[in-house]
Amino acid sequence: MPENLDNAATVPAGGADAETPEHLDPEQLRIRKEKRARLLEEGREAYPVRVGVTHSLGEIRDKYAHLEAGEETEDVVGVAGRVVFQRNTGKLCFVTLMAGDGTQLQGMLSLKEVGEEALSQWKADVDLGDHVFLHGRVISSRRGELSVMADSWQMASKAVRPLPPMHTQLDEEGRVRQRYLDLIMRPAARDMVRTRSKVMSSLRHTFEDEGFIEVETPMLQVIPSGAAARPFKTHINAYDMELFLRIAPELFLKKAVVGGLDKVFEINRNFRNEGVDATHSPEFAMLEFYEAYGDFKSAAALTKKLIQNAAIDATGSTTVTLYDGTEYDLGGEWPWISMYESLAAESGEDITPETPIEELVRIADKHNVDMEGVFKSHGKYVEELWEHFHEGKLDGPIFVTDFPVDTSPLVREHPEKKGVVEKWDLYVRGFELATGYSELVDPVIQRERFEAQAKDAAKGDDEAMPLDEEFLRAMEHGMPPTGGVGIGIDRLLMALTGLGIRETVLFPFVKPLDY
Repeated sequence: MPENLDNAATVPAGGADAETPEHLDPEQLRIRKEKRARLLEEGREAYPVRVGVTHSLGEIRDKYAHLEAGEETEDVVGVAGRVVFQRNTGKLCFVTLMAGDGTQLQGMLSLKEVGEEALSQWKADVDLGDHVFLHGRVISSRRGELSVMADSWQMASKAVRPLPPMHTQLDEEGRVRQRYLDLIMRPAARDMVRTRSKVMSSLRHTFEDEGFIEVETPMLQVIPSGAAARPFKTHINAYDMELFLRIAPELFLKKAVVGGLDKVFEINRNFRNEGVDATHSPEFAMLEFYEAYGDFKSAAALTKKLIQNAAIDATGSTTVTLYDGTEYDLGGEWPWISMYESLAAESGEDITPETPIEELVRIADKHNVDMEGVFKSHGKYVEELWEHFHEGKLDGPIFVTDFPVDTSPLVREHPEKKGVVEKWDLYVRGFELATGYSELVDPVIQRERFEAQAKDAAKGDDEAMPLDEEFLRAMEHGMPPTGGVGIGIDRLLMALTGLGIRETVLFPFVKPLDY
């Protein structure tokens, strides 16, 4: 810890930065803006285009870590960072600079080294939160703190709005709404961004090793398809027509497979106009991949490899340490269970793909399962009942398979089990993380499925999938047997860290305060 934290005040001399609990005192804003104006009036820059940085704070720490207490060098460097602490005395000022990665380095400004005018300007102009540049020698102070003994300084960016006190914590809402402050103040926030970056890099490396290529598909779509979800609507003025933000890239990626791109993946943004909670966001990151001549089992094997590699690359192990300190094991083999068999076991009811909707309604009423707003079909009721009886019980990782045909219009029917499809959902820590298919490639059956969905839509199912003639036309040119998977990137970060979805996204969507 920098020596200037010992018995030191955390505001500049004169109290201009004395923080209020709200850290938004209008008087502070006024004073800081006056300082900005004074800098400009005196011909000094408050926001220069560039400063003479020669080393990052981290590079100084690494290169000069060997210095003993009191040892000095003649090495002159230029460093810059945000002021997160300062203590001003008569002839010597201490400052702690912080880089974007959280690295901190002490700066020292003495009357002897910088002169009376520069030292006075420092005391008058610099506040907590400012970015400043220091030029000077690298030394180790008498207390052993690695420092830059400045011979000159320059304002790099004047902060006219004060930071919250560095020793306080923003609440969850504050962290989300002002993520930039969260990043400044909380190491865990910065670590989350870097963990996410490592995960994304790992996913791409695994795909590269497996021979996949990365592609991009449209976000603006004429027909929202590829998932059972409500879309966001928009309008294109040039054509005076309604468009939709994509709910999934699936059908475009399948067109790529038809075109001969046998192994493709996309990391994309999807938009679904639905509920918002701890595991759902209206805008979210999704990974989808498709492999010609694969199926839902080969897709499951690659999914496991992707996730386990991501855990190792981001955390060093398939056993990850979650935010609350508990450990979670993503290693080894992952078991499979049947939706119908596990539902029957948990509910004590005889539920099969042949169970009529009337019986499912009776079972739902008997077990007080709220079906308000659920479209009245066999598949919808079975999945809702399954979620009711298994909510929070599947710690996983575990693959749930044997889904109803009528809720999986893009999936191949199981060749040996009537009424179910070759599909799985992967559950990790109690929530769904990924879904995988043996893709339906018969264009005649796909048309029939789309037509059945259209009938459901007419009956009130607002999640029914629309008929997409362009996709059917592509399929009619011949689509090979294919395995496909969708993985929620935000949920993958949740699985690896134990954090909620709003913590894993750098800038999540939040409702404005005035709504």
